[in-house]
Amino acid sequence: MALPARYKLVFFCPPTALPAIKTAIFSAGAGCYPGPGNYTECCFTTPGVGQFRPGDAANPNIGERGKLEEVGEVKCETLCVGRDVAVKAVEALKGAHPYEEPAYEVYKIEDL
Repeated sequence: MALPARYKLVFFCPPTALPAIKTAIFSAGAGCYPGPGNYTECCFTTPGVGQFRPGDAANPNIGERGKLEEVGEVKCETLCVGRDVAVKAVEALKGAHPYEEPAYEVYKIEDL
């Protein structure tokens, strides 16, 4: 029997926004590992520095239009089992994230 496709959701956010975003994506089904342990709300977070320059039409949550910004952010990675869970988690991420344009990536995981 084939297992559902697995996806890795990776996103970047201010550290203060992380708890609300995690609550939203976990409520959408992200962070669950299949298997007998029934692990939920699993993720890995690393700190870093994000850089961006808001354009003329931007409405930035942090910084000013036209000014280069460097801000402390965190990178959070989690598993989504099934494409539907990945889609719901991205929708939840966008709804909970404070940025005008959240930075995120979704990767399909291969079974080897």
